[in-house]
Amino acid sequence: MIICVTGSMAAGKNFVSSLIEKKIVGGRKFVSIDADVAGHIAVENSSKKILEAFGKLASEKGIRLADEKGKIIRRNLGELIFGNAELVAKQEEIVYPEITSIIDEYIEENKDKNIIVNATLLFKIPAIKKMDAIIFVGCPFLIRIFRAKKRDGMKFKNILSRFKSQRGLFSSYKKSSIEFKIKMFTVLNLGSKKAVEKKISSVLSKC
Repeated sequence: MIICVTGSMAAGKNFVSSLIEKKIVGGRKFVSIDADVAGHIAVENSSKKILEAFGKLASEKGIRLADEKGKIIRRNLGELIFGNAELVAKQEEIVYPEITSIIDEYIEENKDKNIIVNATLLFKIPAIKKMDAIIFVGCPFLIRIFRAKKRDGMKFKNILSRFKSQRGLFSSYKKSSIEFKIKMFTVLNLGSKKAVEKKISSVLSKC
């Protein structure tokens, strides 16, 4: 079984993924891959292409894209492209094939286990077609704001900008679930850990 666990910023997809990892379904344990981590590796592997694509613009804007060793400074790259759909698309064109390769390789290496792909934007890459189910983690707006503030220490206006950029996430996954005939479930991350675990067990039984 291969499950995508997703959700908007600070909804709790990491928490839900960690709970699923403790489950055994069909006699198989779960292992997980975090697409954010895969994304970091993909950026490092694509550093040369990123510098070629964005180096001139970054220089013009006074933004340093790489450190002394040539490693991409991801925060600065994010600052350069955030809010510009054309630049984001350009960056995705470079990085997403690498992320796809990393996820596909992980799935192949763990085909004897149940797999969790913990990802926000998996619907954008071909690996979505390999999912048996999508679990969308939901959480009330205000709780997510305060979780993000506590976790990341970001300014509220920056948190709201991130939230705004993820509007339509649920509908994008819903579209993918219909197009590729993938079961989709929503788990509300609210209440006690025991309550969330009960919801997860119910969802897994339906998978």
